[in-house]
Amino acid sequence: MSTTETAPPGARTEVPKGERIADWADGRLGIYNFRFMIRKVFPEHWSFMFGEIALYSFVVLLLTGTWLTFFFEPSMAETIYNGPYTPLKGVQMSKAFASTTEISLEIRGGLLIRQLHHWAALTMIAALCCHTLRHFLTGSFRKPREANWLIGFTMLVLVTLEGFFGYGLPDDLLSGTGLRITSGITLAIPVVGTYAHMLLFGSEFPGEDIVSRIYPVHILLIPGLVAILLLVHLILVFYHKHTQFRGPGRTENNVVGEPLFPNYTAKAGGFFFLVFGVLTLMAAVAQINPVWKYGPYRADQISQGSQPDWYMGFLEGALRAMPAWEFVLPGGYTVNMGIVIPAVILPTVMMAVIALWPFLEAWVTGDKREHHLLDRPRDHPTRTAFGIAFVALYLLLFFGGANDILAERFHLSVNTITWTMRIGFFLVPALTYIITRRICLGLLRRDHDKILHGRETGKIVRLPHGEFVEVHERLERGKEYALLARASYKPLPEPAAVDGDGVPNPKARKEVLRYKLSRWLYGGQLEKPTAQEMRQALEHFEHGSHGELENGAKQHSLEKREPDDQEVH
Repeated sequence: MSTTETAPPGARTEVPKGERIADWADGRLGIYNFRFMIRKVFPEHWSFMFGEIALYSFVVLLLTGTWLTFFFEPSMAETIYNGPYTPLKGVQMSKAFASTTEISLEIRGGLLIRQLHHWAALTMIAALCCHTLRHFLTGSFRKPREANWLIGFTMLVLVTLEGFFGYGLPDDLLSGTGLRITSGITLAIPVVGTYAHMLLFGSEFPGEDIVSRIYPVHILLIPGLVAILLLVHLILVFYHKHTQFRGPGRTENNVVGEPLFPNYTAKAGGFFFLVFGVLTLMAAVAQINPVWKYGPYRADQISQGSQPDWYMGFLEGALRAMPAWEFVLPGGYTVNMGIVIPAVILPTVMMAVIALWPFLEAWVTGDKREHHLLDRPRDHPTRTAFGIAFVALYLLLFFGGANDILAERFHLSVNTITWTMRIGFFLVPALTYIITRRICLGLLRRDHDKILHGRETGKIVRLPHGEFVEVHERLERGKEYALLARASYKPLPEPAAVDGDGVPNPKARKEVLRYKLSRWLYGGQLEKPTAQEMRQALEHFEHGSHGELENGAKQHSLEKREPDDQEVH
């Protein structure tokens, strides 16, 4: 509804042009009803920037990808190269590779845009991984954000597939090697593998349809799905309000921060151009994927030391670590477990654990409350240890995918590195879990000690009897509040096998499982200081030994100075 008031007859009014435009838009779109969005509050914390980096990288990808579609030719039809790059003159290649080489070496600014597109893709996936890890470690996936967690996870999977499809489009020797591995993984899937391979490649590898089939998926289907999911994701962020870390004035019912306009809008706009500038700088000075050096793909050749983009490194490492193992079913059907386990089962299990963790934790704890305040990672040692162990496994497989590079650079045996990976697959996550959990508990004990005994001031005083001690002082009220406000988690009580009348509990197995998982998740945690301990600590700070130490030190100093004063007089 327009807000312009009707002037008296004969009166002359001058309505500003901006107001007239706003009234016109409000009469058709109702924009004044969205005024509350301007005051939407966003809390400040550096970890929230990961999501913004992913969003801005996606914008860069859309802009550069649109530009590249004008010049790329998604065809595997054969042609003879006759461009300016001498080493490739007269070489037979696909039109996809020829057009990629033309973009890189002949079109003005083409190489910069290509590399900007590639760097933005790598950065977006990295930012999404960090963004997902931040949500996991702080517990922001809990009610009411389970659906948004699934949306974010789905976007991460789609963007990873999008990056891999874009990696395969140039049809160079490196990307062709990656597609060859994809072909082997697809064929190894029991029952449906052959049909899926024919749907993807159109024929036996390498075929002539793979580029033309993944091209529309890369430029239309996946970007469209990601854009829709991103819009829904942001709408849910607005609807559920933003999460925040515990602190003074912060509760489950409010958000402390800066409004969307003008504060957050100005910061977000500046941050977008900063991300754009850094990506452009990387594209200008750091070469990536020089396809003209690799040459066109040929099934009888492979590049030495070929490596996929970093986000597919864990899959490469799992394939290299898995021993050759296959068996033949009745009827002559061969199941290649050396590919099925590392490339199908393992990624599926890893993705299922990530996607279903919010529901698993809610079921184990029986927690149905809404949560808008975040945990610090140390506040939840088991969850944090599990997440870091997951990351350790991922990194182990990532470096295992470069076992040939590591062997060459460090003059080691490939077999030694491979066996180290196989042993480390079971050992490294377990050790990481134990060490991380102990670190979290140690940090909680340090916080507990700071609350009750204060922080170290660095002031050393000498008591009258000659002892040197350090003076402690009470923490700042805001920090003390944040430490005391952390949530206390306790495991479920042990279920009874029978009720009071001696009737067996029909849900005993299920409840025992929940109890054991609850003990694993919440057992052995450090409790917050009790009210009595806090009263004693406050009395200690006000009238206790710290004041006595300072008074004793002053008295001792006066006693030392008295003879000098008498001599002066």
